[in-house]
Amino acid sequence: MLAIVAAIIFGIGFLLDLLNTRIGGGISGTTFMLLGLTLLALHQAGIGTASVGSMRGNWRGRSRR
Repeated sequence: MLAIVAAIIFGIGFLLDLLNTRIGGGISGTTFMLLGLTLLALHQAGIGTASVGSMRGNWRGRSRR
């Protein structure tokens, strides 16, 4: 999920950089790039990711009997 948000943020930052514009408060394309890199780092660290097996609460998947 964070990777998708990071891609959107990178796209906004890219457009701001191409148009050479700034949003009020000094926010520019570089700010969006750094925010996108932060989101990608969080995604790589495993924050904000969920798998189907994690919904059951058993990290091993099926238990052996």
